[in-house]
Amino acid sequence: MSVAMNATMNFPRRDARDKLRGRTRYTVDQVRPGMLHAALARAQVPSARILRVDVSAARRMPGVRAVATAADGPFRHGIGIADHPLFATDRIRYDGEPVAAIAADTLAQAQAAAAAVVVDLEPLPAAISMADALAPNAPLVHADWRDYEVLFEGGARGGNVAWEATVVRGDVDAAFARPDVEIVESTFRVGRQNHLALEPRAVIAAYEDGRFHIETSTQVPWSIKNATARFLNVPASDVRVTVPPVGGGFGLKFDWALEPFAALLTRAAGRPVRLVNSRQEEMLTCLCRENAEIRIRSAVTQEGEIAGREAVVLMDCGAYGGEQIFLTTMTAHTLGGNYRLGAVRLVSRAIYTNTAPNGAFRGCNGVYNTFALERHTDEICAAIRIDPLAFRRRNVLGNKDIGSTGQVFEGDVLKPMLERMSELRAAKPSTQHLAGERLYGRGTAVCTWFVFVGPSAATVHLNADGSATLVTAGVEIGSGSMMQSLPQIVAGALGLRPENVVVRTADTDAAGYDVGVGGGRTTVSLGAASLAACQEVRSKLLDVAADMLEAAPEDLVLRNGRIEITGAEGSGTTIAAVAQRAQTIVGPISGSGAFTGPGVPAMPGCASGHFIEALDIPVFAVHECEVAVDPETGHVDVLSYRVVQDVGRALNPRAIFGQIQGGVVQGLGYALHEEISIGANGRIRQDSLETYRVPLAADVVPVDISLYEGAPSIGPLGTKGAGEVPILNVGAAIACAVANAIGRRVAELPLTPPRVLELILGNDRPLTLPHIANAWRDNVLT
Repeated sequence: MSVAMNATMNFPRRDARDKLRGRTRYTVDQVRPGMLHAALARAQVPSARILRVDVSAARRMPGVRAVATAADGPFRHGIGIADHPLFATDRIRYDGEPVAAIAADTLAQAQAAAAAVVVDLEPLPAAISMADALAPNAPLVHADWRDYEVLFEGGARGGNVAWEATVVRGDVDAAFARPDVEIVESTFRVGRQNHLALEPRAVIAAYEDGRFHIETSTQVPWSIKNATARFLNVPASDVRVTVPPVGGGFGLKFDWALEPFAALLTRAAGRPVRLVNSRQEEMLTCLCRENAEIRIRSAVTQEGEIAGREAVVLMDCGAYGGEQIFLTTMTAHTLGGNYRLGAVRLVSRAIYTNTAPNGAFRGCNGVYNTFALERHTDEICAAIRIDPLAFRRRNVLGNKDIGSTGQVFEGDVLKPMLERMSELRAAKPSTQHLAGERLYGRGTAVCTWFVFVGPSAATVHLNADGSATLVTAGVEIGSGSMMQSLPQIVAGALGLRPENVVVRTADTDAAGYDVGVGGGRTTVSLGAASLAACQEVRSKLLDVAADMLEAAPEDLVLRNGRIEITGAEGSGTTIAAVAQRAQTIVGPISGSGAFTGPGVPAMPGCASGHFIEALDIPVFAVHECEVAVDPETGHVDVLSYRVVQDVGRALNPRAIFGQIQGGVVQGLGYALHEEISIGANGRIRQDSLETYRVPLAADVVPVDISLYEGAPSIGPLGTKGAGEVPILNVGAAIACAVANAIGRRVAELPLTPPRVLELILGNDRPLTLPHIANAWRDNVLT
């Protein structure tokens, strides 16, 4: 199916004006007649045995209409392992865990009733850190972990190790035993990062005609539908999920949150129920990017060949496995990516702790693994005395190279991208003069990432006025894919203008299954499903038009809202006229399509416990920055920033530029500002915007951007997801630049002024993580 070239253009977002003027109505802005307000009673300790939950006083409070506890929703859910109950049942596992839900006439009444819930507890020892959890005789966060339903086979489990994924390819021991290699070892640590979406997690639930209607701020309508049904023990067909505009997600809303609580309460009360997290609740219970510890060891020849690599990554999943079970997969494609490796052994573990659960965040564990890998790469270059850029040019993955899991990569992408970066650097003078008396450094970082594809469905209706309506379960979370890319794809396939394509908001009663919006998959997966739907629409449309114009369907072309005879511009008729004719003779024209990843082979027996063993759509990026470091304060100032990003084909360059600029700013926060600490009581200390530092307007750095097109992709029209990748390299590039500026090893993020000053003064202690020191083989569960 040919697609008109007007699929590539700087098509503006139709939702931009209302959002800028504050007219967009998010879930938090929705109201319903007779609506109740809900609040959660939350635990105030990190670890305890529940002796009694008494809600009798709460039920008698003014305005209370419904109360729900673990007895009303006793089922468990999870990704990979069904370890997560809706309410704390026999155990409290983290500070802030829900123990009851209250619905009342007003929010103040619901909050007062929640405060009146009495919970009798027996305190238990807590494992607050991963070191605590992995210590000998550590308290088990889940003493009954063996009894949990396993939803995905393959990962090893044991004690406080919720999940383990491993990669072994080649003879790693032999590689490290070679007499001609130098062994370079590095250890890194990163903290948690809060998504800080402007709209908190929010839901309105109603129970009507025996079915639940969940209106919620989410990235995954079908996941909410299925999780709510599981928690309430009802058929999934009893749950309808609709999604208003979403005020930011970044992965925070890629899993269930408040929806099952609201569903329980609306069924009990018989009235709509609104449940919204306060900002403090978001800060204390947000599914943060997890804190992690990484150890990498490489065997490298003096010529720069990486003969072998082994690494251990510990990911703090908090009290429940959640998405970290899935994210253990990513290590294989980050620490085992970027460069050709002779032999490789990787271990990635999700660790239970008595802290709030963590979750997916833009770039997932790739952000900190890229930081660790690129810093380790610079340390390799220092050890063997080779130029870091020359080392990267020599070793980056290229055509027919084998990845860590045995996947064969197609196309030379990273090497020409490094050359493109050299051209960008040469096109503008260095900003070193702006550093003045400060310490100046430059850093370059590459990354390998991927588009998460998975199943999607789409339906296209051709309307009598010549417009088209696209129905999917996709959600607009700010990336513009639903407002720009998909209308462009449909318009290009049907010869329409993008503004004549209406995209329906997500409704699981109207749209087929979709994994959800995240992982850069929207344009690729939903775009491919939409193209397949358009193919059916085109076929039906051209059949009717051929009858009307007395021409063969293959001699007709769709363009500019018309169907014309090839080679006779201005002939034929309008698409609207054909659509109207079709309604009278064959009925309204519609088409449906579907897509899922075709699957790329990995090496059999190489990977264990991985949800994705090979990458359907690899994506690459090269970042470079210049920094100035104040030797007296430790403050880091980013002087310039450049990005070369692999986009496959850019349907809307302006939209991609916006995503890259935003991703870099978010990455600046992770690299320099955003620090979360957890007290001995298991509570996150940064519980407001007063104590959690994010990038401000003055921190924003203009980004020089070059889009690299032409790399192989199975995406529609050769596209790749562009929204997730920009954050991947930022922490790595800045850390490499700071290390070069101060002449010290950088092993921890964020690089806050006190931390940088300690490095400059030489007062920092070496980063030692004894609980992973001997984890190469002896402690591997598999």
